[in-house]
Parts: sequence; C-alpha cells; structure tokens
Amino acid sequence: MTTSAGLLLYRTTGAAPEVLIAHMGGPFWARKDAHAWSVPKGIYTDEEPLAAAEREFHEEMGSAAPGGPTVPLGSVRQSGGKTVTVFAREGDFDAESIRSNEFELEWPRGSGRVQSFPEVDRAAWFGLDEAAEKLVKAQAVFLDRLRAHLTPP
Repeated sequence: MTTSAGLLLYRTTGAAPEVLIAHMGGPFWARKDAHAWSVPKGIYTDEEPLAAAEREFHEEMGSAAPGGPTVPLGSVRQSGGKTVTVFAREGDFDAESIRSNEFELEWPRGSGRVQSFPEVDRAAWFGLDEAAEKLVKAQAVFLDRLRAHLTPP
C-alpha cells in the first residue's frame, strides 16, 4: 500500500478561511484545472506522517512551512489506491515564491526523450468552496474536516 502525507496551510483573511493548494506539474496536468490541484504532499515509508508532510511541503514549495500548532485531518484512500494523511496548520506563505523539486518522465511517451518537470507548477490560496472544485476529488474531504475544526461548537 502506498502512503502519502501532506500539510494543508490555512489562513483567515476577512470572514472566510483560505487554503494553500498546489497545481500538479507535468504534461498530463498542464491544461487541466478542475481536480488537478492537491494538498502539498508526497510518498513516505519509514517516517512519521507529520515529518513526511513537513519534508514534502519543503520539497514541493521550495521552503519550509511556517511553524505552529498542527491539526490532524485524518486519512483518505484515493481512487488509485494511495492512502493520504493530511495535517492542517494556520500560517501564511507566499504562493508566488514556490520552487518545486522536479521529476523525470519520458515525454512524449514512447519517444525515448526524457524531460524534467516540476512536481508542482504553481500554488495559490483559495476559499474552501473554490478549493473543493480544484482539488482531486478524494482530497475535498480534508476541506470539510478543516471547516468542522474551525467552526465553533
């Protein structure tokens, strides 16, 4: 089973919270927007999930996430079988300043030509409703869990 962990930053500007999400890089996602965004996350094996989430945020965004209290949002199994565990943290981050690590891919497929692509090609802040339309479908549940955490009893 493949496991992945991510860190969902949120901030409150005005009345509603916003979350920082990342558009997946590479040629498959280049012209897609709806359901082509993700919580900054990545695969881990022998790490604690929170440590993996911190590491992956740094790798995909180019710098460490702001420190502060962290809220576990649980796990979800995506359609491809990967289990994703996400943590939320309040903080601000300059979405324009990302510098993602890269991966190599034969592209076009079957061409024998290997190219490098960023894991994340951009990041942005969105309100929870707009983020739900952009995130890969299985990850939208994390927005509901964050909303429940932020709503006073």
